[in-house]
Amino acid sequence: MKDGLLRIGFAGANAERGWALVAHLPAIRALPGLAIHAVLNRTQQAADAAAAAFGAEKAYTDAAAFVSDPDIDIVAVTVRVPEHRTIVLAALAAGKHVYCEWPLGRDLAEGEEMARAAEDSELHVAIGTQGVLAPAMRHAAALVRDGAIGRALNLRVVSSTVGWSRRIMPFYTYLEDKTTGATLSTIAGGHTLAAVEAVIGLYTEIDARNTTTRQNVCIHGTDEPVRELCADHVLAIGRHASGCVSSVEIIGGTADTPFCFELRGTKGTLAVTSDHLGGYQCGQLTVTTNPASVSQPEAAVPGLKADPGNVAELWSSFAADIRNNTRYTPDFEAAVRLHRVLAAIDSAAETGRRVILQEAK
Repeated sequence: MKDGLLRIGFAGANAERGWALVAHLPAIRALPGLAIHAVLNRTQQAADAAAAAFGAEKAYTDAAAFVSDPDIDIVAVTVRVPEHRTIVLAALAAGKHVYCEWPLGRDLAEGEEMARAAEDSELHVAIGTQGVLAPAMRHAAALVRDGAIGRALNLRVVSSTVGWSRRIMPFYTYLEDKTTGATLSTIAGGHTLAAVEAVIGLYTEIDARNTTTRQNVCIHGTDEPVRELCADHVLAIGRHASGCVSSVEIIGGTADTPFCFELRGTKGTLAVTSDHLGGYQCGQLTVTTNPASVSQPEAAVPGLKADPGNVAELWSSFAADIRNNTRYTPDFEAAVRLHRVLAAIDSAAETGRRVILQEAK
């Protein structure tokens, strides 16, 4: 860290599309003390274009040279999920702090491997479950923790996204294959489950059903069929360490089903709402309670909305952790916990049997 700046290298920066462009870039530009120093992409042309779009000084195509850049303090991993492991492990070995998009790995085993490497390195790591740190969701968790609605009894969640619809863009065909680790279950489901545990506590048992409602989807513009090899609807029923029970429904391919998070307690109710088409974690969230509660905390960047607003919360927390040597930001251990919940849902759905989970340490 030079001149008080934490310099970031983006693996997977793209000048034309992608989460790094639409969410990370505006968030980082709005936060003090952060700067984008370098980008990594597959070709020099793409890397140069990304460097221009992100305002980076350097453009890399070689991952080893990228993570070894002495001026990079944090490596941000925003490549496709199957490529996370290689870059994360290389960055940690090079002594860099790491911000990795969720899902951490293709499966639980990969997640555990990266978490062990992070723990051994004693570097700071963050997992991109930005919805958990959205002001509204933090406020909801605090209200429940402080007893604003009494003891939490039951929670109903409906979490939808336009993704995993009947027609997909050609560069998103990999999202239809469960082996990539990037599916409706892991992305929309993982983000939603992280919020559920943050507000009402860890799952202790889960029943579930994963459903694939169609055999094929079509590529937009050509109607070329693509085999759908992952669920486009997930239903999980659980019990939590707090004693609260929950039902969580994850729906793909819908634009007219708003996010619903309705919690009933012994002394009142709490609701979190959003209408972002990409999923709750991308949107502006609102908390309401009955009886009425105090207003929610101010955002890290007041006025920064939706996608970059929530991502700014995570970047702000992560930067503070690095500067102050604290550990408040969701990290790879949190990611492993989420991978375990998803594995339990898969097991329950495949066997038709309830799965008992061990609480995180």
